[in-house]
Amino acid sequence: MRGWPAVLFLLLLTPAAAAAQTAAPPAATPVPVYGFEVVRTYPHDRRAFTQGLAFHDGELLESTGRYPSTVRRVRLEDGVVLQSRELDDVYFGEGLTEIDGRVVTLTWTSGKAFVWDADDLTLIAEHAYAGEGWGLTDDGARLILSDGTPTLRFLDPLTLTETGRVAVTLDGRPVSRINELEWIEGEVFANVWHTDLILRIDPATGVVTGVVDLTALMPDRSGLDPTDAVLNGIAWDAEGRRLFVTGKNWPTLFEIRLTGPR
Repeated sequence: MRGWPAVLFLLLLTPAAAAAQTAAPPAATPVPVYGFEVVRTYPHDRRAFTQGLAFHDGELLESTGRYPSTVRRVRLEDGVVLQSRELDDVYFGEGLTEIDGRVVTLTWTSGKAFVWDADDLTLIAEHAYAGEGWGLTDDGARLILSDGTPTLRFLDPLTLTETGRVAVTLDGRPVSRINELEWIEGEVFANVWHTDLILRIDPATGVVTGVVDLTALMPDRSGLDPTDAVLNGIAWDAEGRRLFVTGKNWPTLFEIRLTGPR
């Protein structure tokens, strides 16, 4: 991969693609790599195993995993949890998005989605869906779900019936471990599990059009579990055009501005 370390590129490949990568033709155009500037930092609950993050009406909506998993409203300025709902212990919480005043959250392997009122987190409905649930976002008309494979699935927001899917590729190769998602001005931004990278994905084609390198975002991770306390959580304030990122059990939420590409 031109423009960034080959080891980061290998992290993005499925095992089969990694094995075949020497035989693949070179990319015609390098995928741009973006850096960042930290605009501001905010406290984040270190107990929050962040799985989904969204910005709504001046607050953060967040879903957490492990047991008990939660969905919560969080005050941006100081990280205070204003309201929290716990899932039954049989459910491991995953991605989250807010659409038309409803918060939809996924579960990892239970095939169950929950729908909550965005104002008070009252449970409104439950739906079944096929496969695993990892990340979730929406484009205003469709839900967009990741499941750890190189696929984004599009779902009806009211029934969670699948309406389409697209394969995610970087330089023509499939990208696995796509995790938390956020819709930002016509693109899907996606965390890649166990990397410090965010992909910018064209939702129509699945092609990765850019990579955001957040390796230097939080260099001191002493006291954090290197196995699980990974970058995960992207929220976009469309009105203020602010981008927020955090990680699982991180003590800090970062407002960042993208720079580059380089």
